[in-house]
Amino acid sequence: MKTVAVIFGGNSNEREISVITGMLAVNLLWEKYRVIPVYWGEDGKWYSSADMRTVTEFKNPKRFPAVVLEGRRLLSEKKRKRVVAELDCALNCCHGGFGEDGTLAALLAKNGVPFASPPVAVSALFMNKAYGKIAARGLGIPVAEGFTVCEGEDASERAQELGYPVIVKPVHLGSSIGIRVARSEAELQEALALSFELDDCALVERYFSGKRDVNCAAYKRGNEIVLSLCEEVFSGGDILSFSDKYEGTGERKSLVPADLPKELTEQIRSNTRLIYESFDVRGVVRADFLVADGKAYFNELNTVPGSLASYLFGGSLLEARDFICELVEEAKPPLARTVIKSGILDSSVFAGSKACKNR
Repeated sequence: MKTVAVIFGGNSNEREISVITGMLAVNLLWEKYRVIPVYWGEDGKWYSSADMRTVTEFKNPKRFPAVVLEGRRLLSEKKRKRVVAELDCALNCCHGGFGEDGTLAALLAKNGVPFASPPVAVSALFMNKAYGKIAARGLGIPVAEGFTVCEGEDASERAQELGYPVIVKPVHLGSSIGIRVARSEAELQEALALSFELDDCALVERYFSGKRDVNCAAYKRGNEIVLSLCEEVFSGGDILSFSDKYEGTGERKSLVPADLPKELTEQIRSNTRLIYESFDVRGVVRADFLVADGKAYFNELNTVPGSLASYLFGGSLLEARDFICELVEEAKPPLARTVIKSGILDSSVFAGSKACKNR
């Protein structure tokens, strides 16, 4: 039986959503694998306990036993370190922060832990919404007109050229946190002030009145890229807000498949596949698009989507379980690299302090 670490939490604005995703994965995988829940605390430490089974335990997290990762072994953080588990695989359920930006993927790769989630470069690239759009544009995928502004820079003239209204969003955040629509110079400055409280840079883009939010997920099964149906998510205002996604009735207000013309549906699915293939992605990702003016504009790629986008690959918990099990079975070990020793330090040319000075 494989031992699978499900890692969730993290010190990010999306920590609580990550706990929900993590607990879903833990409970769905329990029957087939030896599951090791790993909670990434706000203090930066990792904690693990078999008692981590429900979301309510993390409303006011109690002190679970601390653990550390050494190679593929998870050890208790005590003077006498005992082995908690020897990991066969890890599943990243950390939304935002160091979980989704490639840091966790790098840590797992450094320790030789196979993981069932996107690799370092893909995670780092698409964590930055501006970089992600540059990448999409390079593939010929339509993106909204816009620009990046960092704290201390003046965005007024460029926003005026773009034309109001504009949408302002922190470059690195997800779950619609910190996003505002600005219809004037005053509202632009308020929106930028909010973004800079949360992030060091903001993305300012053309706002599409009457736009529709549509997404498509993808993962790999063997050599096959599996695409989900397109989903349209409905908002209660100018933007698809955090409240629309997670609050209220607790039910996602969406339509699957999205009611779109066939050519738009194919464009969205084709571009999702193109991104997945072009960047050699693994694990599951969800590509979000804005549909406006008869065109689908790429918005962002979520490398750790909410609930791992399991709801897009089946409507039942049984189908969600089978899907997440497929992700685990597709886990790949980090690439083994050959390290070449040049021998230059053995050369007499560099021997002694005098030789260093002469160079």
